[in-house]
Amino acid sequence: MIKKIALVLLVVILVIGFFYFGLNDLLTLEGLKGSMDQFDEYKAQSPLLIIGGFFLLYVLVTALSLPGAAILTLAAGALFGLVQGVLIASFASSIGATLAFLVSRYLLRDTIKQRFPDRLESIDNGVKKEGAFYLFTLRLVPIFPFFIINLLMGLTAIKTWTFYWVSQIGMLAGTFVYVNAGTQLAQIESLSGILSFNLILSFVLLGVFPLIAKSIINLIKKRRVYKNYSKPKKFDRNMIVIGAGAGGLVTSYIAATVRAKVTLIEAGEMGGDCLNYGCVPSKALIKSAKVAEHMRHAERYGLDNTEPQFDFKNIMARINKVIADIAPNDSVERYTELGVEVLKGYATFIDPWTVEIALNDGGTQRLTARAIVIATGARPFVPDLPGLDETGYVTSDTMWEQFSQLTETPKNLVVLGGGPIGTELAQAFARLGSSVTQIERSERLIKKEDTEVSQLAKKVLTQSGVNVMTSHQAIRCERRGDKKFIIAQAMDDSKEIAIEYDQLICAVGRSARLEGYGLEALGIQTDRTIDTDEYLETLYPNIYAAGDVVGPYQFTHVASHQAWYAAVNGLFGHLKKFKVDYRVIPWTTFIDPEVARVGLNEQEAIEKGIDFEVTHYDFADLDRAVTESANYGFIKVITPKGKDKILGVTIVAENAGEFMSEFILAMKHNLGLNKILGTIHMYPTWAEGNKYAAGNWKRNNAPEKLLDIVEKYQTWRRG
Repeated sequence: MIKKIALVLLVVILVIGFFYFGLNDLLTLEGLKGSMDQFDEYKAQSPLLIIGGFFLLYVLVTALSLPGAAILTLAAGALFGLVQGVLIASFASSIGATLAFLVSRYLLRDTIKQRFPDRLESIDNGVKKEGAFYLFTLRLVPIFPFFIINLLMGLTAIKTWTFYWVSQIGMLAGTFVYVNAGTQLAQIESLSGILSFNLILSFVLLGVFPLIAKSIINLIKKRRVYKNYSKPKKFDRNMIVIGAGAGGLVTSYIAATVRAKVTLIEAGEMGGDCLNYGCVPSKALIKSAKVAEHMRHAERYGLDNTEPQFDFKNIMARINKVIADIAPNDSVERYTELGVEVLKGYATFIDPWTVEIALNDGGTQRLTARAIVIATGARPFVPDLPGLDETGYVTSDTMWEQFSQLTETPKNLVVLGGGPIGTELAQAFARLGSSVTQIERSERLIKKEDTEVSQLAKKVLTQSGVNVMTSHQAIRCERRGDKKFIIAQAMDDSKEIAIEYDQLICAVGRSARLEGYGLEALGIQTDRTIDTDEYLETLYPNIYAAGDVVGPYQFTHVASHQAWYAAVNGLFGHLKKFKVDYRVIPWTTFIDPEVARVGLNEQEAIEKGIDFEVTHYDFADLDRAVTESANYGFIKVITPKGKDKILGVTIVAENAGEFMSEFILAMKHNLGLNKILGTIHMYPTWAEGNKYAAGNWKRNNAPEKLLDIVEKYQTWRRG
């Protein structure tokens, strides 16, 4: 801070000195003309001194964003001629501009970043991709004040060297015009005479040219990727969608809604992983486990504790029934009624417009479409753990079918992974009577959340009976007689720990389904996910991807969100394209209590260098929570210091995911905590916690000076 204050003082002193010593009068057209004879005399006596002094003066004027740069450029031509004048003015102006850029960055960027983190991050992302190009365009057009460009670019993340060389090249044309005019100084009556309308128009066209050229180059690039293929003259479909999970279902539904002819291709079950292997069955399991836990601790509700009696097959039967009850919403019949053609089979790309479907009932079919959307989802990742295949394991995909054959819950269960899936399943099976050990390499569970959330998650899982082993890694699996063991090791200890198990659930993450449908032959990049741009376009502008196969968030609701963009851009992108909006992405980890989050948490705010404040509300004080004997957990809101703008919210509570929606809506539509505080909330509900959290923020930011005045006024009113 002291250094910044000192720099500000130095700048102020230099600016005051500039005007105090009358340099501003010298840097006018009349002043320049009147001083030329004297300058020529000085130059004849000490040419190097004059060149050096002129260069430093030019740098100083530009660096301080003072008026007079145009006059100095004319002076460069008048004093030193065209070639030497262009060299001096070009380097001096570029160096001065870079100094102004650096001063702006040093003094202002951190402050702007703290006050407007989201906007600046978005600008930085754009600058990272196209910053040099757009800076070059701005430099070509002299109607944009260069000093403003210097200061504004300093607020961005553009590299200093990039700013310098782009500025020097971009300003060269304008510098040449002014220096050349300066060689005819006596004939110039005003600066406006230099930049005639025709010349300004020429500069504008020069500035627009890179934009036009870029568009042409992009068009050529797009056409070049198709050079080895023949585009069909007619298409069988407007759109083909591969994969009938959340992303594929929503994409095809939207396409059918706007009367496009769309075909949806799925080899497996309609509804994808979420319905058949993920969200739906796991939440049904969690509900059964929660009821069992309530029975064991019925005294909390004035009832007698009882150990739940059940046949595990019945629990699995209920889960399968839940899937069956929801399945009609995603069925072939329903989507056919909606206007979607559904083909059951495996799709393979033949070319960018053609897919061949190996139908499940035999035979093949080829279809062409203007747009194709890949929505093939993800599968559980299985680590290369010695002995794992030999001893056997299940994943979140395969466990439902295999566990349906069990008559009782696994006696000894190991869960590999401490993310949301592993943590949910570990707690659920522990509540259903399994002896559960959870192994996680990281120091804490659900590590994307704040430390206090991870600590609470570990606490509640331990209370549920889970042996949580964080900071441990699995080394191998092995058989000892008819028993199975996993060998683990603490990250900071070489001692091995053998853990016996009957079943092992592998829940260490999910990887995109990238193989088997011809992406490699087309040359579409598939590192960990399909590479797309902000419009969800792949290498081929007519091929899109949505959902887990593209990321960056592997949630059903995000896949549905992306589906809108894939459908609209695929069908109407030739008219108008839309960038995917990832500003407000919520999620919930369905342990008990639930952990819901949207936006930034505290650790992310710190990493981004945001000047923020944290507002807490504890559910111990909420009437509804007390009535349900669930008065634990909290709401944690991140806001910029002194402002009610919501940057992020974490809620830990029963049903947290249900009443997080108010904060999601507020963030999406830029509503602050004051709006939530001013909204009536029904009593007694969990959602009241949102209002009380807003009230805590208001109390923490109360205008104390104003309240002191009001207090004195009230005292006066009492007489």
